Amino acid sequence: MSVIRLYLIGFLILLGAILANLIATKLNLKSWYDLFIGVSENSKYWNQIRIIDGIWLLLIYPLTLGFSAYIGNIIYQKLF
Repeated sequence: MSVIRLYLIGFLILLGAILANLIATKLNLKSWYDLFIGVSENSKYWNQIRIIDGIWLLLIYPLTLGFSAYIGNIIYQKLF
């Protein structure tokens, strides 16, 4: 696997994560950062996690990052 391919895919995953976190903020959804900080500061933070937050964190967010990697791979194949 070439370094250029890894860099391109990694870069697009990073962009996907940034966009996903912006979307989460706009939709008032919890991010992984919110979850980790909240739980580390207060064990009752779990009561603030809604079902939609869980769906976002465990389903939609990983799919978004996976799709970003997929797009990065397609772009690499088209360019090289």
